[in-house]
Amino acid sequence: MKALFINGSPRKNWNTHKMLESAMKGASEAGAETELIHLYDYNFKGCISCFACKVKNSKTNGLCAFKDPLTPVLEKALNSDVVVMGSPVYFSFPTGMLRSFMERFIFPVMTYSNDEKGKRIGLYRNPLCL
Repeated sequence: MKALFINGSPRKNWNTHKMLESAMKGASEAGAETELIHLYDYNFKGCISCFACKVKNSKTNGLCAFKDPLTPVLEKALNSDVVVMGSPVYFSFPTGMLRSFMERFIFPVMTYSNDEKGKRIGLYRNPLCL
């Protein structure tokens, strides 16, 4: 089992990071292969609304087609069994960096039907069901 932990905090080694490390330790003890990603180590944007991820029967259907330093992280997330995201809460929301990651990770596979693409990360009809 692969578990990917995403730190959406700009502060390494502070509370969010410590909580993610604690969760990683538990996952490792349960036999999972774990990895921690610090989003603030990457220079990337949120979704650019190109909709290449929605073109049926294309090689980018269900995948973010925009190539930048986040691309390998998105590939790791899609190939993981578990993705755990941590963030401090600013103005009732996760950090902008984590929200940008979520746009690029979730929107391409979000579906309004019960097809296989949506089942990959457990999304059915409502993106807020995470």
